[in-house]
Order: sequence, then structure tokens, then C-alpha cells
Amino acid sequence: MERATAEPDVTALPGELASEWVDFHHQNAATSTYVYDFVWDITQDAAGPFVTDVDGNVLMDFTSHVAASPLGYNNPKIMDKFEEFDLVDPMKMAGQDFYVATDTSSPEDAGFPGPAHLMDRLTDLTDHYGLNTVFLSNSGAEAVENAIKISYDYRDGAKWAITFDGAFHGRTLGALSLNRSKSTHRRKFPEISGVHDMPFCQDRTCTPETCDCGYFPGDSEVSELRRRLDPDSGNIHPDDVAYIILEPIQGEGGYKIPSDEFMRDIADLTDRYDIPLVADEIQSGVGRTGERWGSDHFPIEPDVITSAKALRVGATIGKKKIFPDKKARLSSTWGAGDILASAQGVFTIEAIEEYDLMQNAVERGRQFVERLEDAATDAVVDVRGKGLMIAVEFDTKDRREAMVQALLQRGLLTLGCGVKTLRFLPPLDVTEREIDLAASLVEDALDDSKVKRVGPAVSSSEDTI
Repeated sequence: MERATAEPDVTALPGELASEWVDFHHQNAATSTYVYDFVWDITQDAAGPFVTDVDGNVLMDFTSHVAASPLGYNNPKIMDKFEEFDLVDPMKMAGQDFYVATDTSSPEDAGFPGPAHLMDRLTDLTDHYGLNTVFLSNSGAEAVENAIKISYDYRDGAKWAITFDGAFHGRTLGALSLNRSKSTHRRKFPEISGVHDMPFCQDRTCTPETCDCGYFPGDSEVSELRRRLDPDSGNIHPDDVAYIILEPIQGEGGYKIPSDEFMRDIADLTDRYDIPLVADEIQSGVGRTGERWGSDHFPIEPDVITSAKALRVGATIGKKKIFPDKKARLSSTWGAGDILASAQGVFTIEAIEEYDLMQNAVERGRQFVERLEDAATDAVVDVRGKGLMIAVEFDTKDRREAMVQALLQRGLLTLGCGVKTLRFLPPLDVTEREIDLAASLVEDALDDSKVKRVGPAVSSSEDTI
């Protein structure tokens, strides 16, 4: 497959073989999200955003595996580097009990990067926030769990945590306790006690005077968070708050971009009361928004950053003073032990820097947003995004669901988020041609009679993260 000339080519979705594979998968698989019956054939051609399914259909994947495959499929920027090395078994080891060297030379001269090299790169990428300590793990949820643990440890005796409306931080029990996006994520599961929630900014241009999400209630310039943390009159004493956690740009909650005033208020309060600010960058980090971190767009300075997805491993990155000193306070069999994933993380960071992909994200993101705005119909409420983290919000959930299906049948893979929002996550090296191809498919789908007609939901994609 030549990426420079490839185009979507769909006969029928799902095809006969895809249906067989889906049925086979579900014979033993637990019920989970599964947005649509797209079955990737790993033995067939795939390049960048273009991928072949088991029936020979060629599609454009503008989900990047929910941001977890930041350079798309079989990208030579990463694959060519792996060809240089003889891989070994185990590639995954008990990294909290054993160290690993990837070369017979010194760490500085090693040709193949390992977990220690990835941690070194992550502290470089967060040096402007003074973050200098890393704990690696398997997933984003684990990264959040460890952020929770170290914050409680640092704020000895603190019993409260603060999260925000629309938040999604993972599916382990501790992370679930912080979720405020949909009841299906938390209902009937036990939760950590003492988690308070605050309104999350709904208007990226708002000021305290124009706020209508409730964070700045009424016409007050005093935020709800500031009022409740007031040591004299508030009902949450700041000394009892272990951490405040937020997504700089909300992901599953609807790709909501907050205002600078909202973020400035949070930064002032966390600084004033020495409350750790945890930035969940699992979807927005590692160049996705056109900056290294989504936090870089706003006047905040996180004390802890959680990362995963594009990084290929989970990582809790923070200031050394926040991490516990006692041995075994943090540990995990597979923590810091995935050699292959750590190398992928390093190679991904190197590719983003070497090929100036953050600037590409800015330019291609601007191109896509402009095309989407030009194509917007009365059914489109908003088009928004930072870099290549882009969303189109519709007037109804049913319309969004119909749009997901209309795009699928045209060969463009997308995902829903929030209640009625469609999200796009192209590869970070997406080309001008590929953006134009996708935009043309969106324009065509918006004119589809099934999208124009508001009817019952076709399928559910709201719970994908």
C-alpha cells in the first residue's frame, strides 16, 4: 500500500468474514465497548491512517486507536528503528525487582532504549514544570491510581479529593471514583470516599462575568471552588484536600476546552494552598494538541502528570517531593518492565521531535477545523479542537450516532464522546491530502438522508475512551 495514493474503498461493512470474526470473538469475550464491527486484518496492507479489514475494505482510521497509536499503522518512523535490533524474550519483565540494560555499553551510548531511557525522556519533556520523578505502569488507569496514592501520601492525613463534571480518569476502582462523565462507569461499584466534584468550564472563551457552567456562579467573580476552599467560610478546608485532578482538555466527556480564566483560578488556588494539581494527559498528551502536553496551552503548572496511550506505557510523572521515599510503597510486577513498550515510547517521542509533528498537528488541525466549519450544517452546534484533538458537536445524540455510521460506510473510522459529540484523532503525521480526503467524506456524510433525519440511535459509541 502506497500511503501517498491510498484512498478509502469500502464494499460492505461488516463483510461476511468480519461477521464471522466478531461472532468468534464474542464467544469468550466479556461485554465491553465495541463501537462497530470493523475487524483489522494484521496480515494485510496498512500505512498511516489507511488500514485493510478482513474482507479487503480499505478504511481511514481517524481514531488512532483512541490516541494510543499516535503515528497510525506501520509507520516507518518507528518500524525502521525496530529492524535494527534482535528482540529477546522476555520483553516484559518484573521491572520493580530487576533492572535491565539494553546494551553492553553505558546507558548514554546504548543503541536500544529501555525503561530508564523513557523515564529520562519524560523528565526532559516535563522539566518546565519541575517534574523529575517517574513511575511506569501498564495503563492510564494505573498511572492515575498511582497519582492518587502519591498525593494522599504527600498530603499526610488529607481526606478529600476534587474532580470535575464530565471527567473520565479510568476504569479501575480508584480512578472510577473520580469519573463524572456517565453513570454506567460507576454505578453499583464501590468508590473512594471524600471525592467532591466541581463544574468544568463549558465555554473556552468565558470570563467570570460570562460563565454559565456554574464554576463562577451568577455574576460572581468568586468561583465555586474558591468559595468552598475558603479556610474561614468554606466547607472543604484546603489543608484536608489531597489533590485536585483534571483533564486539561476533557476526552470522553466531550472534548471540552476550558477557558484561561477557569484554569488561572485553579492554578492560583492550588498554589496558594499547596494542593497537588494532577493533570490527566492520557489522551491530550505527547503532542496530540500541538504542544507536548495539553497543560502547555493554559496558565497552570501541574505537580503530577499522568500519561499513557500515545506513550505506549502508563506513566506517573511528578515532583520528587510528592513521591514517597519508602521502598515498596509503590510497586508492580510489570511496573517499568515492558522493554518493547518503553522503546516504542522513546521512538514515538523521537519521531514527534525529529519530524516536527507538533507543528504538523497545529497546521493540519487548523486545516481540518476550517474544512469542518465550512461543511457544518444547522445540525452542527460547535466545531472545536487543539491540534489534532478535534470535535464536532451535534444537536442530538441520535444525529451523532447516525454520523458515526455514515462515515463508517464511507470508509472513515471515528468515535463519539460526551453525549452528542464526534471526535477525530488522526495520526500526528497526517498529510494535507489525507485531511482533505477525510473532510470530503464528512461533507458527504452530513448530506446523508440518515444523518439529516433525526431518529432512534443506530449504535452506541459514547462509552469509548
